[in-house]
Amino acid sequence: MANPGEIGCDAMAETTPSNALSFDYVVVGGGSAGCTIASRLSESGQHSVCLLEAGDSHTSPLITVPFNVALTISRGFKNWNFETTPQKGLNGRQGFQPRGKALGGSSSINGMIYIRGVPEDYDAWADLGNTGWAWQDVFPYFKKSEDHVAGETEDHGVGGPLTVSPVRSPNPLNDIFIRAAEEAQIPRNDDFNSGSQEGVGYYELTQRNGERCTAAHAYLDPALGRKNLTVIQEAYVEKVTIAGKRATGVQALIKGQRKAIRANREVIVSAGALQSPQVLLLSGIGSPDKLTPHGIEIRHELAGVGENLHDHPDYTLLYKSTSHHAIGANTRSGIKIMWDTLQYRLRRRGMLTTNFNESGAFFYTDRSEPSPDVQLHFALSIVDSHGRKIHRYPGYTCHVCVLRPKSRGNLTLTDANPLTAPQIDPAILADNRDMDVMLNGVLKAQQIMEGPAFEKVLAEPLYESGSHDLDILREDIRNRADTIYHPVGTCKMGQDDMAVVDERLKVHGLEGLRVADASIMPMVISGNTNAPSIMIGEKCAAMILEDLA
Repeated sequence: MANPGEIGCDAMAETTPSNALSFDYVVVGGGSAGCTIASRLSESGQHSVCLLEAGDSHTSPLITVPFNVALTISRGFKNWNFETTPQKGLNGRQGFQPRGKALGGSSSINGMIYIRGVPEDYDAWADLGNTGWAWQDVFPYFKKSEDHVAGETEDHGVGGPLTVSPVRSPNPLNDIFIRAAEEAQIPRNDDFNSGSQEGVGYYELTQRNGERCTAAHAYLDPALGRKNLTVIQEAYVEKVTIAGKRATGVQALIKGQRKAIRANREVIVSAGALQSPQVLLLSGIGSPDKLTPHGIEIRHELAGVGENLHDHPDYTLLYKSTSHHAIGANTRSGIKIMWDTLQYRLRRRGMLTTNFNESGAFFYTDRSEPSPDVQLHFALSIVDSHGRKIHRYPGYTCHVCVLRPKSRGNLTLTDANPLTAPQIDPAILADNRDMDVMLNGVLKAQQIMEGPAFEKVLAEPLYESGSHDLDILREDIRNRADTIYHPVGTCKMGQDDMAVVDERLKVHGLEGLRVADASIMPMVISGNTNAPSIMIGEKCAAMILEDLA
């Protein structure tokens, strides 16, 4: 088989009568879950699988070189560049929602941090009636997916598709951050995925020999020779086609040509938390008040589609620094990047392997919580407005992230055009309880960043990062906070009236249609969401194959 995307609609039409293409399974979205599902379903060679991705290839250096995350997120390459509606909790500002637009989805532009969450997250899912989603049920799929470079342990697997590596060339500033956190009574933690998240330490990354390991690299590249797997790039799915109460396939715009693609068994929508509900709504699946204003025929009424949208709110403490290890848009950093480009080419080491957030911490602001409720990401440069505001002077950043937000928003259509971005309202900091946790997290983060360990490298804080006046801090949080790219929940799994899928990820009331990605999370997990999205893909594929047995 040719490389992903090189088989276009014209080539396939030669072997398929009329305008309709036909496969056993059609997977909508080539992101973290979609790549996983397509690979696993095609593994036996017994089932034909078509994976549709609106973006293009995952092989560009913009993706494979980890340092280039600074370009894909902030400068919009390989990125949908969504924005939210004006957010009341952010003083009316629009938030930024970067999502990956390439094979691998957001695993092609994310920070590569491998975090699973804590057992309590998944046990809470199961307590909502989602049988089979407790920690003991999902943990085997995390291990199955993983190739842990540091070796197999009770907590980690080896031999799986997804490479999980230590930081390749750690920046010395990380050790200062870790020492400062220990001075602030946060214990050292050498593995955030060992059952307990509390502590400070280095993150592990989805990298392979110094290069980004996306879900496409992990799951699709090894499958390229399978004749039963077809991957089509630049394919915009306009809707799922439905006959009666059964999904029969999809209608897609592929490189400007509209094509009908039939699914003989199932359609699996894995377009992500912002676009899976959009696909369902465009298909006439959802609440009438979201469909009829756009002239979309109601094919299946389902109130929860697009509801329950939430994300981790994030606020940045920004500091200028005198350290030559801090990165800035200046000559000194430029010379180091040029030198490290040679190191990267020769040995896949040096600054170009950085994800910018090499270390971090988890801690409690409330000991009555089941697990830490705040996460820190320490960044080696000044990350102002998602890196879109450039500073020439060197510095560093401490992200403060509320792990279990109470705020809930929604997603709706802008119009009936599949190419129009949806209306995204994550209601960031709309619930004052989230602000309370954020404020307490910021105070603890300030204690770390102003600690003795940082004295020799700190120049000055930016904005109100150094203020200890609570009213000033609250206002600065509302002026500068945003999300940290972990939207979930818009097709939530459950049994209540607002649930979209059941515990087998089947859309309630329809046959032949599942949703599998971060949108099915009833509650966001306590950390970065890429590894859990891959786990969801692994579990979904396993359930589909179980249903065939």
